[in-house]
Amino acid sequence: MRITLVTDTYTPSVNGVVTTLVNTVAELERLGHIVQVIEPSQFKTVPAPGYNEIKLAWNIWRVGSMIESFKPDAIHIATEGPLGFAARWYCKVDKRSIPHNTSYHTKFPEYFNKYFNIPVDWGYWFIRWFHKFSTRVLVTNETMRSELQNRGFERLAVWNRGVDTKIFNPKKRKSNQATKPILLCVSRASIEKGIDDFCSLKTDGTKILVGDGPYLAELKKKYNDVIFTGYKHGDALAEYYANADVFVFPSKTDTFGVVMLEAMACGTPIAAYPVTGPTDIIINGVNGAMDDNLQIAIEYALDCNRKNVHKISKDYTWENCTKTFVSNLQKIH
Repeated sequence: MRITLVTDTYTPSVNGVVTTLVNTVAELERLGHIVQVIEPSQFKTVPAPGYNEIKLAWNIWRVGSMIESFKPDAIHIATEGPLGFAARWYCKVDKRSIPHNTSYHTKFPEYFNKYFNIPVDWGYWFIRWFHKFSTRVLVTNETMRSELQNRGFERLAVWNRGVDTKIFNPKKRKSNQATKPILLCVSRASIEKGIDDFCSLKTDGTKILVGDGPYLAELKKKYNDVIFTGYKHGDALAEYYANADVFVFPSKTDTFGVVMLEAMACGTPIAAYPVTGPTDIIINGVNGAMDDNLQIAIEYALDCNRKNVHKISKDYTWENCTKTFVSNLQKIH
């Protein structure tokens, strides 16, 4: 099949959406599909306000002709940004009625409420409007599907996530001199990710934050007991996961959290709040722990058997993830 995928975030950006899309494209191509990725590097861009590393395309009128020349059998719109909007416009205006499906990755209504004080209900009105023509709206887990159903969304399907076990696995764990327990957080350094909750934790061990972003400089000023490594990739990132004793996921706004799967694949248990994302992955006392108090969640997570944590991670593969993606595509012809 010839598949057009439209996204407002892609490499070299580092986030869960990019990880998902890059691995899905690779798996699609391995299965013999031909994929056209329409993404920001192909356009003139401006930095997103407050997020210089996120580039927003502005000469988006090119999107329609790009899709047309490719002649896809199916179209997937992954994001609600300028490129996603242009693709939606192409599919639905001028009396065209081109089938397409979409996915929902990010709780933008909550983010816009936090940053710009825009009412959450207004945000969800826009998101519903964006996805209303979609033949299938792919969401990250059952909790997210239930939340969106309660907000009036229709035609929802769960599109889970995977992990690359060639990179992320328990073999990366080695002896080291860091004071135990080692508490790790891998995240974009931005306010909505709850990083302060991680950095302010009390521990006799070592706290490590892997990641970068607009809030990093502020975090470095506030917390001198945290090791800040910046972005890490591939084997270097896997070693941080594997050598941690607990992976702390402090976000209350993510729809999934691929980083949790990467940590689990390395045998490292998760400590998190009982919110969307963790509630669909964590089995308390088996592969981690959830509590409204992260300190308590960490204490319970430390008691988890790392072999059991790794075993549960095997349920999440990019192959299965991509099969779900393909099965929910709507053929144009």
